[in-house]
Amino acid sequence: MKYFLMIFALAATSLVSAQQSTGSIVGKLTDQEYNNEPLAFANVLIKGTTLGATSDFDGLFEIANVEPGTYTVTFSYLGYETVEIPNVTVEAGKVTSLNVPMSASEGVALDEVVVTTVARKDSEVALLLDQKKAITLETSIGAQELARKGASDAATAVTKITGIAKEEGSDNVYVRGLGDRFNVTTLNGLPLPSNNTSKKNIDLSLFGTGIIESIGIDKTYNAQNYGDFGGANINIVSRNYTGSGFLELGVGSGANTAALGADEFYLYDGPNFTGFYNKEISNDPFNNGFDTSWDRETRSTPINSNISLKGGDSYNIGENSRLNFFAVGSFSNGNSYREGLNQGAPNLGTALPNSEFDYQKYSYTTATTLMGNVGLRLGSANDIKYNFLMLNNSEQKHEEFNGILDREDDAPNGGGFIQRNTFERTTLIVNQLLGNHDISDSFEVNWGVGYNTVENLIPNRRQNILLPYTNNDPEGPKSFRLVSAASANHRFFQELTEDEIAANLSTTFKFKKNEEDGFDGKFTIGYNGRFKNVDFEATQFNYQILNVANQPFVDPYNIDAYFDEYGPDSGFWQIRTFRGTASTEGSLDPQTYGGEQQINAGFVTLEYKFTPKFTLFAGARGEQINQTIEWSTVIQGDDSNELDTFEFLPSLALKYELNDKQNLRFAASKTYTLPQFKERAPFLFQEEINQDTQGNPALENSTNYNVDLRWELFPSSSELISFAVFGKYIENPINTFLIVSAANNLSYANTGDSATAFGAEIEARVDVFENERETAESMLTNRLSVGGNVAYLNSNQKLDYQKVSEETDFAAAFTNTEAPLQGASDFIFNADVSYYTEFSDTKNLRTTLAGNYFSDRIYALGSTGRGHLVDRGFVTLDFISALELGEHFGIGMSVKNILNPLVERVNENAEGDLDMENPAIPGFLEGGPVTALSYKKGVDFSLSLSYKF
Repeated sequence: MKYFLMIFALAATSLVSAQQSTGSIVGKLTDQEYNNEPLAFANVLIKGTTLGATSDFDGLFEIANVEPGTYTVTFSYLGYETVEIPNVTVEAGKVTSLNVPMSASEGVALDEVVVTTVARKDSEVALLLDQKKAITLETSIGAQELARKGASDAATAVTKITGIAKEEGSDNVYVRGLGDRFNVTTLNGLPLPSNNTSKKNIDLSLFGTGIIESIGIDKTYNAQNYGDFGGANINIVSRNYTGSGFLELGVGSGANTAALGADEFYLYDGPNFTGFYNKEISNDPFNNGFDTSWDRETRSTPINSNISLKGGDSYNIGENSRLNFFAVGSFSNGNSYREGLNQGAPNLGTALPNSEFDYQKYSYTTATTLMGNVGLRLGSANDIKYNFLMLNNSEQKHEEFNGILDREDDAPNGGGFIQRNTFERTTLIVNQLLGNHDISDSFEVNWGVGYNTVENLIPNRRQNILLPYTNNDPEGPKSFRLVSAASANHRFFQELTEDEIAANLSTTFKFKKNEEDGFDGKFTIGYNGRFKNVDFEATQFNYQILNVANQPFVDPYNIDAYFDEYGPDSGFWQIRTFRGTASTEGSLDPQTYGGEQQINAGFVTLEYKFTPKFTLFAGARGEQINQTIEWSTVIQGDDSNELDTFEFLPSLALKYELNDKQNLRFAASKTYTLPQFKERAPFLFQEEINQDTQGNPALENSTNYNVDLRWELFPSSSELISFAVFGKYIENPINTFLIVSAANNLSYANTGDSATAFGAEIEARVDVFENERETAESMLTNRLSVGGNVAYLNSNQKLDYQKVSEETDFAAAFTNTEAPLQGASDFIFNADVSYYTEFSDTKNLRTTLAGNYFSDRIYALGSTGRGHLVDRGFVTLDFISALELGEHFGIGMSVKNILNPLVERVNENAEGDLDMENPAIPGFLEGGPVTALSYKKGVDFSLSLSYKF
């Protein structure tokens, strides 16, 4: 509470002394005498003032620090007719765009001038100017560009940036080959929690472009950001509507070809259509007092659907203040089906997988979004905004596994059957209060407070395992007779909640005013804080099989019949938790972990322009990090662990403007990678068949040293060519590895002393053509643009099994002494082709064809003579199209995953630099790679309609 009081006291003080803020005018000048090529070195002047600018090589100009009001703007060029545009309105904090054609023979008609006023983060021209002027390597995509390129969500948008690829199974992203652990996601500068307890970052596909003003991707570290940074900081700026009132309704439908192609589509009893389902533990669990079925049930045709409603308005309050609001609500659902192979780790010597299943998965997902914000401008120097976001995501999945459970024990000849029914629901609620105050021309205050809460539920997961009545008859009847593990048949209940308060506060002082009424120097000092509480509890009711000799045959698809006929008093089975049976004291006590995380940080930055071409941006940050975890589990008992460390994080960025079209940038920084709660909690997570993970309380921070060098060329206002090289040195790297144990579980460890990553990036964005055609009513545009980027990464780390054994309670037996970083791809390639054409002022067509590729990447490090567990690379291809049919009606169509590639995870054969000195390795796996998981996702297609009232 003291942090809130401090922030609000500072905010109140700044409100009292606040003065005027300004807007800006940006635009592009084109030469009608030369096929509308950019017109450089033209003069732009605000009539009656001393404010003006000169267009650059791309025809771009910007007049900054313009007081709010209405002006006349003149454009002149030697030998050309002077153009005078009256009634140009400038709003505080906004960008007014003027795109003006000029001619030597005659003046320009006013209806040929395109005038728009939007927030700066919306404007494509303004964002490009920002990128050219920025010192750090930040790339921003605004709402205008998102619409032009047909991006439907934040995940799709960021993959258009060099070196970024989506992660299979989610819409988290890899930046420069580095995965989820290395990235940071923020909303309006405040940290966002993840909607998935297995991930550090939120699923970016949850943010539809209709609620986004812009997305900024910063690949170099800035001391104003949190230091838990290795790949990129992705900042989503939520839409802040300031226009006249509108209301828009959207509906859509679609399907997945694999789901449609399944003979039947199966789910199970319990969860509902909306995804807001929950199920409490029975009042009489030990007597099987559960009222939901074990068995699958057929569902109707798996058709996807979505509906959304959004609107906004703004109102003047007196002469100098304004209130605005924006809200959106949406619901979507989806159905998918997968079939393929799911196999365990290969046995040494034979290279045969220990378990071998034919796998089927039926899935129904929902996504509900509610977002709203209210903005209040007091005068023209004070902005206060409240943002609310609620996301509810659920997945109901029915999975079947048929085959060998254990090649040396359970169903060794096949015929084994596993059925698992899982419902998982995650609800994320974000509240933010933000303030921006200009105290004077040279002093400003920014602050923000956020409260986030996440609830993750897995209510009543059900699993059954049946084996052949006799092992030598895999095609014969099945039974529980040979099922020995008490946990093989169970009902599982899990609840995790995370509550987090985050706070930002910064003050900026500008100094050394220059001839253009700007400032050459800027000094910023600030504070950031994050305070998180985590509570997790889980209870599993195991149906232990008794009276083995007399167990009857069981129909795998009518398991209810067995439990109905043979009740809890039959002596055929009993229910027990991991803590014991009904007679055991405390048997209903859940297994738990929880704790607190506190991060307090202070920072200072200095930006200084030594010459018109050379600018320095330096910073330093100190973060005090405290993460405590307490747990109570059957295996580990009751205990706690604390991670307490201080990080000093310097950063430096240099920019040199070679000319008006070219920049050279350099950046260097020190950052760290913080282990997540789930990675440090010693709890066994049985999230997938053949894939159990458990945390490691001994896990510590990694330290990252980063360096970047980039050259960039801006041939025109919408084109970019760049080349960059980068390097990272990581101390104490964190990886996922295979524990030496009978269960072959995965865990996390600081697997060596150091790792390195070096790479290069090439990017090109080119307009193949852009032309305008004149009609009686207006000028219409046709544009074809092509973009592509390639990133190469070479990573290497030294693996040390002795370090893991000495620092943790686990034994490691790395097959190799060296390996690439876990999750890092050598190559990432992104490309898109976008076409935009206007039929009239209110009718247009946008189409985009986008392709992505990532090369193989390690899922888990090789162990005990086995090679690495590797996710194979593949190509994805998406097509998105949107047609506007007037002021009110729009149609959208998309076809995603057109190529439908095979998704495959393999256990590679051991090769390369083998660790011959490790006594824990009994031998090496010989032969080719063994498939651990493979399937095809099918093609997703959808059609949407929208109507704006």
